[in-house]
Amino acid sequence: MRIKQMNFNSIWIPVTSVILGLLVGAIIMLLSGFDPVSNYLALITGALGSPNAIGEVLRSATPLILTGLGFAVANKAGFFNIGLAGQALVGWLVSVTFALWFPSLPGWLLLPGAIIAGALAGALWAGIAGWLRAMFGTSEVITTIMLNYIALYGTNAIVKDVLAVGDGDYSKTIPVQARLRTPFLEQLTQNSTFHWGILIALAAVVVVWLLLKRTTLGFEIQSVGMNQDAARYAGMSTKRTIVMAMLISGALAGLGGAMEGLGNFQNIIVNTALPPIGFDGMSVALLAGSSPFGIILAALLFGILKIGGLNISIASTTPPEIVDIVIAAVIFFVGANYLIRYLGQTGRGWRKKKAVKEAAK
Repeated sequence: MRIKQMNFNSIWIPVTSVILGLLVGAIIMLLSGFDPVSNYLALITGALGSPNAIGEVLRSATPLILTGLGFAVANKAGFFNIGLAGQALVGWLVSVTFALWFPSLPGWLLLPGAIIAGALAGALWAGIAGWLRAMFGTSEVITTIMLNYIALYGTNAIVKDVLAVGDGDYSKTIPVQARLRTPFLEQLTQNSTFHWGILIALAAVVVVWLLLKRTTLGFEIQSVGMNQDAARYAGMSTKRTIVMAMLISGALAGLGGAMEGLGNFQNIIVNTALPPIGFDGMSVALLAGSSPFGIILAALLFGILKIGGLNISIASTTPPEIVDIVIAAVIFFVGANYLIRYLGQTGRGWRKKKAVKEAAK
């Protein structure tokens, strides 16, 4: 009975959060003098109305699945890995650099090598915070925030001084054999930026699910997340588990960055801010309750909102930032899930009391 209730909560709470977030967006549109019905229809059309739009939604969801998985693994271990953006940026940089430095390698070696290099870079970057937490009890929130900015400015310096073309702010385009985008997928989706990275993201979902549900390491990660003292008393190496969880989390975030470098942009530029896939990945994981398969649905929802939201400003005078308000409202209600649970329990309690009174009559 308890398991059924937990499964029900894991479904209806995110669904309710999305509905409430859309409702908040609709209210803001009405107060601002815009038509929410036509805007939401424009959003759906812009996200699902053509093969190109669907391809862009899938492309947008791909890195979010990976960064969402990265946050979920750390969250299962009891950590708040807020450094996903920096880890993704480092993975992006290293994957593109690998592809540019070894252009003569055949595609069957260059592409996997670049992907692995990006994952390893993200793992090592997150591993710094994991090691500090395991050895000295340092807050991973503080260290990952600091590492985010080191990654941002360090990456910009490398791009500008090492990889940039002349005095530009961007690197060369990676070789054809290192690209995840192919003419076949471009033709299939009417020249969208959809790429084969979606298969990597889906494979990562299965691997993470198997890791958490079917392996000793996954059991230890969740045990440490629930109670470190109890895990230590049971003979588990909490320090090793902490470091391993952060390494896996960072590797997944680095893969997300590699998808951007090898699939979407096919190069790297000087960034004025951290890539949004890091923070959006956190939101995706929170919406999905850190469920690997739920992350797929949450990432697709974010892709629909992001890509479809661009069509709102085209079809009307509504500013596209309204979509960011909707997303923020959804995450707010996810974070306030205790309120949704309270309202649900209050409603059930009221119905029970009413049923008892009617039965007494």
